[in-house]
Amino acid sequence: MKFIGNICWLLFGGLIIALIYYIVGLLMCITIIGIPFGIQLFKFGTYALWPFGHELVDAPGEPGCVSAVMDLVWILLGWWEIAILHLLCGVLFCITIIGIPFGMQHFKMVLPTIFPFGKEIR
Repeated sequence: MKFIGNICWLLFGGLIIALIYYIVGLLMCITIIGIPFGIQLFKFGTYALWPFGHELVDAPGEPGCVSAVMDLVWILLGWWEIAILHLLCGVLFCITIIGIPFGMQHFKMVLPTIFPFGKEIR
């Protein structure tokens, strides 16, 4: 069932979301300062490809001081807009019964996109 959900996810916009994460991640990695942010975007891109059966959780020993500071910088730079987009997409998908599982996947991505550092895909 996870496989079918992931295939439908890709067809209904998951591939586009993942590509956007990967492209912006590559652009962020151009500068040395942007590399940590690009790595987080690569994690989100990987999660956006196959969200069913996976989850974004805190890494062992996280959140730490460095993660908290990087999360603050992430929020101040305006990356919280990603969370708003996932929230809006989740609401739009939940309008129909068929779209509810996809909307729930978007809702699961809201909090990690606000505080991305110290997260890993499990």
